[in-house]
Amino acid sequence: MPQNKASYVNRMFTAIAPRYDLLNSLLSFRQDQGWRKFTVAQCRLPSGGLVLDVCTGTGEIARELARNHKDSRIVGIDLNPDMLARAKAKLAPLAAGKRVHLMMGDGLRLPFRDNTFNCATIGFALRNVTDVAAAFREMARVVQPRGRVISLELTRPTSPLVRAVYYVYLRRIAPFIGGIISGKREAYTYLPDSILEFPPPEAVAAIMQSVGLQQVATYRLTLGSATVHVGIK
Repeated sequence: MPQNKASYVNRMFTAIAPRYDLLNSLLSFRQDQGWRKFTVAQCRLPSGGLVLDVCTGTGEIARELARNHKDSRIVGIDLNPDMLARAKAKLAPLAAGKRVHLMMGDGLRLPFRDNTFNCATIGFALRNVTDVAAAFREMARVVQPRGRVISLELTRPTSPLVRAVYYVYLRRIAPFIGGIISGKREAYTYLPDSILEFPPPEAVAAIMQSVGLQQVATYRLTLGSATVHVGIK
């Protein structure tokens, strides 16, 4: 049930928050940094732009936004207080952090007026929401006309051979490493399952179009193990 998934995911991220960034880097072979840079590069913010990072977690995309858009303002929103605490501790000593406002809130019920932001991003989180279309619908609602909605998500590689190796890695190696480092093997069993069960990129693009986003572009990164979608309101 959706409410059960939401509660489970929230508890899981509370449990793995202390090791979340470390494991993201290790399990992606440090590719996650490049994926976030590519995602932020798609924002095309105007001078003095305002951007929303939905399900901001530990604030990695928010930090990248602040680094690369020197006069922008960033709002990061997340339901999990432990992940937000990590983000605040990380951003506090940085000059860029002064332009990032972090707050608790639900990505499916964003507490903002229509047409507020120049851009909205979401990274590694669509797999964890209970309604992907609702998440995109809310992001589209709060973005200004001609603004961008951008998603970064882990996906299945395109090559059958690479995909076969990837599946072994996800099913066996990632849970083992994640369990040892975080002490929460169950979380790193759920996370690979969520990748394998998530809709393929073409289906995600169709969902974005169904909520009114246009000119949806799909970018497959690192042999298709991550995908960035960009839609325009």
